[in-house]
Amino acid sequence: MNINYLYPYFKLDALNGFVALAVGLFSVLIIIYSFGFMKARPRSFEYYTYIILTAIVSILAILSNNLILLLVFWGFLGLTLYLLINMGDEQSNLVAKKTFIIVGGSDALMLLGIAIIYYLAGTFQMDKIKIPASSIQHPASIIAYLCLAIACFAKAGAMPFHSWIPDCAKSAPLPVVAFLPASLDKLLGIYLLARISLDLFVMNEAMNVFLMLIGALTIIAAVMMALVQHNMKRLLGYHAVSQVGYMVLGIGTGNPIGIAGGIFHMLNHAVYKSCLFLSAGNVEYRTKTSELDELGGMSKLMPITYVSCLIASLSISGVPPFNGFVSKWMVYQGLISSIQHPASSIQIVSIVCLVAAMFGSGLTLASFMKLLHATFLGQPKTENRKPNTEVSWTMWLPCLILAIICIIFGVFAFQIPLKYFIFPVIKDVTFIGIWYAGLSTLLIIAGLILGLLIFKLKGLRPNIRQDATFVGGEITDFAENRATGTEFYNTVKELGLLSTIYKRAEAGFFDIYEQGKKFIFYISGIFQYLHNGVLPTYLTWCLLGMIGLFYLLLR
Repeated sequence: MNINYLYPYFKLDALNGFVALAVGLFSVLIIIYSFGFMKARPRSFEYYTYIILTAIVSILAILSNNLILLLVFWGFLGLTLYLLINMGDEQSNLVAKKTFIIVGGSDALMLLGIAIIYYLAGTFQMDKIKIPASSIQHPASIIAYLCLAIACFAKAGAMPFHSWIPDCAKSAPLPVVAFLPASLDKLLGIYLLARISLDLFVMNEAMNVFLMLIGALTIIAAVMMALVQHNMKRLLGYHAVSQVGYMVLGIGTGNPIGIAGGIFHMLNHAVYKSCLFLSAGNVEYRTKTSELDELGGMSKLMPITYVSCLIASLSISGVPPFNGFVSKWMVYQGLISSIQHPASSIQIVSIVCLVAAMFGSGLTLASFMKLLHATFLGQPKTENRKPNTEVSWTMWLPCLILAIICIIFGVFAFQIPLKYFIFPVIKDVTFIGIWYAGLSTLLIIAGLILGLLIFKLKGLRPNIRQDATFVGGEITDFAENRATGTEFYNTVKELGLLSTIYKRAEAGFFDIYEQGKKFIFYISGIFQYLHNGVLPTYLTWCLLGMIGLFYLLLR
């Protein structure tokens, strides 16, 4: 559908309309949440200005049908991201610079890709660009696609352009993290990746394999890092990276159900990840810390936050009947369909990626068991800690709304989001098996009720006397007996090859920003050695320059 007289510069369809609607909903919820979170903080006027500007420009970028307009709005979002991150703690300035360099550097590649597309297609109008399969083999076409894909990876946080997201999660204000890296940047980055893969280019096998491998690597590497984190915000940041892998993986399958699953997972991720970060913000707001070792026992003190976080945790882990299960299940079906592809390379990669995706989902559940235990279910650090209470309604209401959406998009996935927003854009989606959400939900509820009834039958349980803990007759103190969730997977970092990988990861070996910085300092060190302020050195350069100039003139 064309937007009145704004066509051909803007265009509205079911998918970008839904994404724009989601951006609007997230913006409203974040602003409501910020009324409580930012109440005692300085620079609140700047904060709300940046949030509103970001929301407006994001919607314009999503509706853009012109590559130049898209580039302008895309670059402006990098600026607002920098400004919003810079409003965090004392480390936020460094994190904002890192983010701006990674995202801004990818924007330069995006400009190059758009220039090549104009050279190949002769237009900037997106709905008139369709680079055919014959020309995708042309080096210029491949370069154009890779330039745009890298810009999408950097914005969404896929490997190896991911490192800014965990840092941002720890240093930026929690509403900013919930709004930008957790939801908005994923929506924009994966939305554009889907658009260029479906509309601008005709994908070949090599491109599909490239996307699937990037997706599988992102899933496993990020979830393994999340597994050993002791800071709640960094743990959620790495999971924000890991979930991008499922989106890229779904689009990389190249078949309708996989692509639909990847796009649906993009929308689902924005919902449950925003809920998780806002819940983390509630906990930090009350306890003044996000370190898992310092937390515990918050479920009784903050029940609404706990329930919201629990639902979002089950959603991101792919547990039925929540929304994350449906989109992951569709991605799995896309990979299973790709196993039947005639090309052996696609078959092998699909099998490997399917195993990686399922394994990553299991590790995600394990990681959130750790987070939930350490934050809400475990023992608090001190026995007589000052009691906390639930946050104000402006802070728990957005979490609860997002948690309810997780349930609705899971139970009624085929009746609402898929039917009206995904399937009209992705045609010919066929399922290997059908998910009967209503029946499955009833069976799950029946099982939970039965388990609760059995638990409540106290007469069938033996009486257990509670007493102080002692070892060998010696009574130990509270701190020695306290079991925190951070201890669940500590031994993972000591397992053979994983030990080396974790040490290198903590040293920044896999951080493209840190490696790029080291390379630039190395090159600048060489030039610094050559330009050392010694006159004979400069005279030598002048002499060599004159010899080179004479050689060129006399040829």
